[in-house]
Amino acid sequence: MKSCYMIKKVLLGYFILLSGLLLAQEKTIKDIEFVGLKKLKTTFIKKVISTKKGAILDTILLKEDLVLLNRMPAVRNAYFTIFENSNSYNVTIAIVENQTILPEFNAWTTTNKQFAYKLGIYDYNFLGKNISFGGFYQKNIFNSYGVHFKAPQLFSKKWGASINYLNWKSEEPLYFENNTANYSYQNTSLEFLAIHQLHLKHQLNFGITFFREKYQYLSGEIAADIPRKLNLKKVLFKGVYVFDNLTYYNHYISGFKTSLHTQFVTTENNYQHHFLIAWNDFFYFKRIASTANWANRLRFGLASNSNTPFAPFALDNNINIRGVGVLIDRGTGTFVLNSEYRQTLYDQNKIAIQSNFFVDLGSWRKPGGALSDFIKSQNIHLYSGVGLRFISKKIYNATFRIDYGFRLNNLQNNAKGGFVFGIGQYF
Repeated sequence: MKSCYMIKKVLLGYFILLSGLLLAQEKTIKDIEFVGLKKLKTTFIKKVISTKKGAILDTILLKEDLVLLNRMPAVRNAYFTIFENSNSYNVTIAIVENQTILPEFNAWTTTNKQFAYKLGIYDYNFLGKNISFGGFYQKNIFNSYGVHFKAPQLFSKKWGASINYLNWKSEEPLYFENNTANYSYQNTSLEFLAIHQLHLKHQLNFGITFFREKYQYLSGEIAADIPRKLNLKKVLFKGVYVFDNLTYYNHYISGFKTSLHTQFVTTENNYQHHFLIAWNDFFYFKRIASTANWANRLRFGLASNSNTPFAPFALDNNINIRGVGVLIDRGTGTFVLNSEYRQTLYDQNKIAIQSNFFVDLGSWRKPGGALSDFIKSQNIHLYSGVGLRFISKKIYNATFRIDYGFRLNNLQNNAKGGFVFGIGQYF
């Protein structure tokens, strides 16, 4: 018995000694150096990455840090180099920064042949800490303005916040059975959101918006029981879940992303009661050869199915179907598929030019309608077209796009088409 006990002690001691030797052989990180930083703060980068000085080198963790950095608007490209010493490692993380102060200017002619414009400026790396901050002013018959603040790592690596103020006023069509009337619409809102990074690929946003909506009749045919003026106070509770497995290399993207949006709006009036809205965006990107991208977005959404002209989902060529027109319909359900092939025609150090061939397919559930509305031919819109992208590779999101979309279905009846301009890719 004593001999067995002694053997066990010797084996245990040998195991402890061997474990210690093996652990001692794992080299630690002696130093982490950051090169190429211009506006980004070194203290901020150290705060958000998981690789730390003094820790055992973990290349998997280091690669995840690069994914995190490359998703930041301020970072055009990030890569690492490992230098091995006798008993430690030195790690160098090189970062090529984007210019992140981006002015915004849009000009167009309204349906009333009046000149409209939008001016704004945004910094997507405010204070060198991955903070988005900026605002805009718009003159579109009426005056509108807004201020945006978003800091994903405001409190820690995993917790941040977003605050947005909006005072929006525009002329919008509302649809009453077979009649259309134009109203001035004003939305004054203040939004507070918490941002929580659950994991590198998983993010949760949640919060509350306090807002007031005002409608004032301008022109068109409406029934006697339809209000000419409304002043509504509302509260919106929002939750957004994002799974992001996208990989970026300059203007090329590959991978999958899904984004679920849920909203509950409280209000009490004769034309709209408490209602729910939920929609999910699925994105799939595939890089083809070295100079092309296949990009796809599928959106499906439903809302409380009230028979009201104030339905939340809009059919608009700036949002979902290129060429269809501006705010031509509303619904309580939406199904939209956008698919496009992006071919790079010119690619140099500072600028790239892409051609674009796209197909946009969408269908809507009418207010108070049934799910079968999605397959009714009069609710289905199928458009296709071509476009160009002029991309600055040194300025974040500085992509000027122009598309022309034309209708493929019902060409003999009510054929439509038109140009769509914008900043940034369509999706």
